[in-house]
Amino acid sequence: MEWRDQGALLSVQRHGESAAIIEVFTENHGRHAGVVRGGGGRRMSPILQPGAQLDLVWRARLEDHIGAFTVEPIRQRAGHVMDDRLALMGLSATCSLLAALLPEREAQPGLYAASIALLDHLGHDGWLPAYLAWEMRLLEDSGYGLDLTRCAVTGGHEDLAYVSPRTGRAVSRAGAGDWAARLLPLPECLLGQGPADLDDICAGLRLTGHFLAAAQAQTRANRPLPEARARFVDALARAGA
Repeated sequence: MEWRDQGALLSVQRHGESAAIIEVFTENHGRHAGVVRGGGGRRMSPILQPGAQLDLVWRARLEDHIGAFTVEPIRQRAGHVMDDRLALMGLSATCSLLAALLPEREAQPGLYAASIALLDHLGHDGWLPAYLAWEMRLLEDSGYGLDLTRCAVTGGHEDLAYVSPRTGRAVSRAGAGDWAARLLPLPECLLGQGPADLDDICAGLRLTGHFLAAAQAQTRANRPLPEARARFVDALARAGA
């Protein structure tokens, strides 16, 4: 069995004395793992950095084997954001969420394109709203997309201010009534109403985090979201404060 593809490196784990097991997100083969011989050595360490774009050849005797990768670097991304602590944490959060939530060996070309665009945009102007939009896309592709088009109670389109934590549907202020305290705040930036400041981004990430945790529990036996995302959200909250 053999194929060739490009992909973003999600994770690296030492394997034996000198090898490494890597996970990549590729356009045509989804999230895929394989062994890189020599991947734990000094020569490969600068290449096998999370977020790196790699040219990959995967080979195995049988399709269900873990197989082995031959890798060639296309471009690094960690170096570009090394001087931007928040962007570096955003890169780590992106890679860890993909590793945690994506099914194995299932092509998702739309999400792949969105993820590569985000990884290339980290550290540039407007990358925080782009990251929030990417988490919304990840939810949608994981089967937990939010319905923010109309109020789940009144059916109206105006003054949407909350989201039901159970259904993921928007609720207006009038529709919320006495239940408002039990609902999740809906920042206006997710409705396309005005620019997103840091408080809006944090509110949006609290919202997406609730449903990403539900998706993670469904796919990974109640394991919590990756620590990398929690550290990123905490750092944003401290920056806003």
